[in-house]
Amino acid sequence: MKNDLDLFRSIAEDLMKAEEKEPVLRPEAPEALFTRLKISLSEEGISDSEFEPILRDLVLNTPRTATRKFFNQLFGGRNSKASLGDLLAVLLNNSMYTYKVGGPMVGVEKELLHKSAQLLGYPASADGTLAPGGSMTNFMAMLMARDKAQETARSKGLDGAKLTLYTSRESHYSIPKNAAFMGIGRDQIRYVNSDDQGKMRMDHLQELISEDRANGHQPFLVIGTAGTTVMGAFDPMEGIAEICEKESIWFHVDGAYCGSVIFSDTYRPLIAGAERADSFSYNAHKMLGTPLSCSLILVKDKRWLYESFANDADYLYQTDGDDYNLGKTSLQCGRRNDAFKFWTLWKSAGTKGLAEIVDRQFELANHALDYVREHPDYTVYSYENSLGICFNYKDIPADKLCNQLYEAGELMIGYGQFHGDEFVRLVTVNAGNEKEDIDRFFKLLEAFADKMN
Repeated sequence: MKNDLDLFRSIAEDLMKAEEKEPVLRPEAPEALFTRLKISLSEEGISDSEFEPILRDLVLNTPRTATRKFFNQLFGGRNSKASLGDLLAVLLNNSMYTYKVGGPMVGVEKELLHKSAQLLGYPASADGTLAPGGSMTNFMAMLMARDKAQETARSKGLDGAKLTLYTSRESHYSIPKNAAFMGIGRDQIRYVNSDDQGKMRMDHLQELISEDRANGHQPFLVIGTAGTTVMGAFDPMEGIAEICEKESIWFHVDGAYCGSVIFSDTYRPLIAGAERADSFSYNAHKMLGTPLSCSLILVKDKRWLYESFANDADYLYQTDGDDYNLGKTSLQCGRRNDAFKFWTLWKSAGTKGLAEIVDRQFELANHALDYVREHPDYTVYSYENSLGICFNYKDIPADKLCNQLYEAGELMIGYGQFHGDEFVRLVTVNAGNEKEDIDRFFKLLEAFADKMN
């Protein structure tokens, strides 16, 4: 183990040096890359002297998502304290289903959930769990909503009633997948129109619910989004809450992208009304820079976690009571310790430090938005209070520009579509960046694009 830890340190140092020199790797065709890197497995093992260069090459030829030229996804950067927690969790190798094998890490997870619920404005009776990604936390919320609407579904299956759920047309693609998995069906999703900023329209939501009730359907769930994938829009949570309370419908907030605004006094008002939701999720591996994956789901009434996910197993739950046996509130049994890396970050930085991380990202986004607004060669599609800055430069097709930047190893930047327009989408979730990095991004993009023309 000591030798392997020394090797880890050596490779990590080489990686960080390489990131400084070459922040974005030129892509290579999969077949050629996989052959060159000697990925194939064999009947016999290899010596450490053979293993080390293969491992080093593999790491150094992997996309570099922690650098200041990576703007492609809704995550990025690297936080040293969070990385430390993740490395220690790997060494400890606890599973989080019982106190017997989790020990103090159970307390770590419960503290994260308790403090998150406080920040959201949930009552002390709230609870939650961690899951591997926003798709899974959405799935858990959808299951709880289904089980509340049809309490016999857990034992007898769905009774044939046409349960219907409602979400914005700009919501995450996991929702139709989850509807298929849970027996509701993709066709039972009602997509609510959005306004010109990408926010769910309340008049259309109410219209759809009323139509479904008149046609004998059973509306059971509305999913609002805190940070839509493309535009970074925040649905009007107060309006959704009013309708859901009136209609007795479960209200879930998918805050995977931007739910971390709960840490910021400045930007928490963007989700005003989310404290009225039945469930709320956010990803610490996005805005907060915790290593993938670290997704939290909070539930206002913890009863529904137990109703949907608890199942007795005498061979597993033998001591310590349900409050400390976290498998009783999880979709999973064996579950890695994703809480510790978030705890090491939060403990070291404090709640105020996490607020600064959130505020910095909006500061960078505002700087980028000001830049494209002030330069006439840009067409702007974005609005204030979004971490996704959407634009086109000199009417160059966004897909062409982004793909050629990637192929040249210059920048990793994505593109998206909204209301018939396609554009470059700059995401400012790497709080390690400075305003100078944003300016450098635009200058590099402009120089590259001008050569294309």
